[in-house]
Amino acid sequence: MNSLKGKKALVTGGASGIGKAIVEELASLGSEVFIHYHTNRESAEQLAMDIAKKGGIAYTGGADLTSEREIKILVKKVSNSFGGLDVLVNNAGDLVGRKSLEEMTIEFYRKVSAINLDSMILVIKEALSLMKNRGGASIVNLSSEAGRRGWGERAGALAYSTTKGAILTLTRGLSTELAPYGIRVNAVAPGLILGSNLHSIHTAKETKKNAINNIPLKRAGTCEDTARAVAFLASEYNGFITGATLDINGGIYVA
Repeated sequence: MNSLKGKKALVTGGASGIGKAIVEELASLGSEVFIHYHTNRESAEQLAMDIAKKGGIAYTGGADLTSEREIKILVKKVSNSFGGLDVLVNNAGDLVGRKSLEEMTIEFYRKVSAINLDSMILVIKEALSLMKNRGGASIVNLSSEAGRRGWGERAGALAYSTTKGAILTLTRGLSTELAPYGIRVNAVAPGLILGSNLHSIHTAKETKKNAINNIPLKRAGTCEDTARAVAFLASEYNGFITGATLDINGGIYVA
């Protein structure tokens, strides 16, 4: 995918897990990458140094994406680094915790929504001016198999699934709204991805084992599986693809 050479890309939550794999994939294809982090400053800076050692260009910047003020500061840093933006990968998100509807408080729901959905909308809104005049740009949103199904591998993911499902609708809506600017908006919906922060923290070994047994390809996905899909959607080879969601789940039917 040589069309990514020299492209300017921002990856939110890019310091670890799937985000890190996406950063590495985009950088390997020639993109200049801005790595956003929330708390993993050392990991982000180490990743940037690793990219630089290989001849690439990478910048880092921290922000709490539930804060509109911090998002504005982050995007200003991106603007100062790049001048414009060709690729925006909205990867940051979190399950936060497992709660059933009866256990859920409105404060918990709002926190999950703020992390997964509100932050994405605010980042896109703030970064839009950097993408408008690029002669074509690409936004890739990270949803989830849970957003397709409406539930996760285990109970207690209602709030998370709801926000990830909303991302699919957001993607379709923005693909139409932003098309006049040549900005394509697509999503990926990963299933069980080993090495991702979500499944490392919130999914038990036995649950992972049972889930793999139900996957037609008989294996879990990797962060690199997701990163390659994101790189494809970010590239110019998909210049006529917008409003689509690419499922990365080993063959589980969820549509």
